[in-house]
Amino acid sequence: METFRRKTPEELLLSIYKLHSGRLKVYIGAVSGSGKTYHMLREGQTLKQQGIDVVICAVSTMRRPETMEQLGDLERIPSIHWFKDDTEKKDLNIDALVARNPEVVLVDGLAHRNRKEARFPTRLDDIRFLLSRGIGVITTANVYELEDVGEIAKKLTGIEVCDTVPANTLELADEVILVDVTPETMLNRFAEGSLRGQSAEMLKRGNLAVMRELSLRLVAEGVNESLERYREQLGLVGPSGAAERILVSMQYHWNGSIYVRRGQQIAKRLNGELLVVTFTIPDKELSKEAAAFKRSLLKLVERIGAEFEELPLPSRRSLPDVLVQYALANNVTRIVLGHSKQTKWQEFWQGSIVHDMLKKTRNIDIFIVADRAEHEGERILPARMSKPEEEAELFRRLSSQELEHKIKQMKRGRFKVYIGAAPGVGKTYAMLREGNDLLKKGIQACVGLLETHGRKETLVQVGALDVLPRKTIEYKGTRLEEMDTEAILRKNPEVVLVDELAHTNVPGSKYKKRYEDVLEILAAGISVITTVNVQHLESLNDSVEQITGVRVRETVPDHILKLADEVQLIDVTPQTLQQRMRDGKIYAADKVQQSLNHFFKTGNLIALRELALREIADDVDERLESWERSSSLRGPWRRKEVIYVCVNRTPHAERLIRRGFRIAHRLKAVWYVTYVRLGQNVDGFEKDERLEALRTLTERLGGKFEIVTTKHRREMPLVLVQKANEYRATQMIIGQSKISFWKELRQGSIVKKLLRSTRHMDVLVVADYDPIVSGSM
Repeated sequence: METFRRKTPEELLLSIYKLHSGRLKVYIGAVSGSGKTYHMLREGQTLKQQGIDVVICAVSTMRRPETMEQLGDLERIPSIHWFKDDTEKKDLNIDALVARNPEVVLVDGLAHRNRKEARFPTRLDDIRFLLSRGIGVITTANVYELEDVGEIAKKLTGIEVCDTVPANTLELADEVILVDVTPETMLNRFAEGSLRGQSAEMLKRGNLAVMRELSLRLVAEGVNESLERYREQLGLVGPSGAAERILVSMQYHWNGSIYVRRGQQIAKRLNGELLVVTFTIPDKELSKEAAAFKRSLLKLVERIGAEFEELPLPSRRSLPDVLVQYALANNVTRIVLGHSKQTKWQEFWQGSIVHDMLKKTRNIDIFIVADRAEHEGERILPARMSKPEEEAELFRRLSSQELEHKIKQMKRGRFKVYIGAAPGVGKTYAMLREGNDLLKKGIQACVGLLETHGRKETLVQVGALDVLPRKTIEYKGTRLEEMDTEAILRKNPEVVLVDELAHTNVPGSKYKKRYEDVLEILAAGISVITTVNVQHLESLNDSVEQITGVRVRETVPDHILKLADEVQLIDVTPQTLQQRMRDGKIYAADKVQQSLNHFFKTGNLIALRELALREIADDVDERLESWERSSSLRGPWRRKEVIYVCVNRTPHAERLIRRGFRIAHRLKAVWYVTYVRLGQNVDGFEKDERLEALRTLTERLGGKFEIVTTKHRREMPLVLVQKANEYRATQMIIGQSKISFWKELRQGSIVKKLLRSTRHMDVLVVADYDPIVSGSM
């Protein structure tokens, strides 16, 4: 949907300039050897087939066979060769390129520095010049070659980079594509002799993981900026659902630093931005004490890299309104503030800031910091095991159950997952290409289940792979096909390729879900390579609905993804994906327009791409923590956390359970879910389908579900707090209250009673999602 806003003169000039300028596309990777040149050349071949005039210059294949194969018949403009410290360098032949005047030139090494006598000092300058002449450029770069990222990489890995480009270079690009490769794949390539000139320090698994996470987060930030611009053009306010933005509301007081620190830790753990706001009464001078706290807090905010704003406040009663409006305008997903210290009667007569905010927020969570923070310090992250305990753990004799579990793990096949932001990104294509590469290496690989959806280029990639026949199942008079797991087990290949991990099997199958078939295949010692889209992850179900307005029914528990030895992202821009859709490469022609108007809308695809990038970055960080905790980008672990989720029978209960899981997972915490049932009669309880559905979801995500009974509604808060204390909960998760003012007056508010009784623990009040507030993309 186009807006009716008139373009500014500056926007018009920029649009006209872009009409005359070449298009810039950058393939970015974590390290050299990740496959950037391969993908660049493959795109060059595709463009040539479409009638685009493409040439190459200063392209380095490093004599890798699969990359050299992609050169094909692409026209080559000779580069200018020279030597520096006995190393051969290649400069672009600018004069020859301008004389040839192609539509697109493919060139490696965005950060390359030219010889002294060259027309321009750097390749970036060469590319700017070509773009100004209307020549499009597709190029490659490593994440650590960006100045700011290079400094972070040096701090985390000790590796220093010589040639870099300015930090804002990617802002020049019309498209940035991440070529994601796992550390395991890079190490395999090195072992096979495919990586030349790569330093031994860079090829350490931990360093590869750090560089990979940096590249994922860098591209995610760029996607987030484009999403915010798009939403701004459409006039949408509030959080998009793809990224976290944490807002801390504090005063110039002794506890201000506690709230800021807590907000910082939440932002780090959720990989979100941090904003800090305070409110002052106009024309009222700060006391000496408040002025001292202000100086201290401003230094803290600057040190942790948060955004800070001081806003005027007409009156105390207007604070909830002003704070909520500020949060909506800044796309905040969570507000952090302190527990109220008012009594019940003070809240009644004077009003409560926290309670008033809960009435006004619908798409924003409220995180209320425990009073204990003053005594327990700054950290909210789980406790890291001390070295003596770690060393003692190494000498502890394993139990028979632990031995059996270890042996099962050793016998299990290897598990790799290709994940994407949406259908059509190329997951199946990449899976089939890897299967054929394995065949060439003498590894017995076959296809267990393939869904091409009529895509010819995907079908071609089957190549020499053996495709196993499907099993036919009768269901309600119809013959339906499913993967033949028994046939796979009988054939016993080394590797089997299985498409669409989230698929629900036909009733009557051995297992309800395809991922359960995959688990049986893995247990038999057969390795599996599979595909899935990010929207199918169970814990992201609510975020995906918020982004797209669609509730995805087929999901995969997050722990299945955590079982994978490798998770690799296939990254594609929304523009490319939409063009594939128009070309009929994703769905049949009769579904194209409907898809472009709904799930494949630009805003949806941008947000889903960001969600996928951030989710895989989190996965990389989790694995990095398990290898080398000190290297994690999200910081060390500290205090042990216990998450306690309170649910009722409303549709909002699943949202609370999924939120509890994601928080517990990121904090390495145990978590519990409790439902309080009124009355004494327990007959028929086990047959309650609604509660069984909540129990199933909790247990599938790794939590513990419990039902407790009380006689009266007024006792429910007391029962929940007692249970939370019994579990030694550090954080309680509850939903927003929906009861009317008069009903609250007669019966009392459970949420208010819980907040008064849980001042010793953190409380997260999870927002109800309201699509009207959020808007549609």
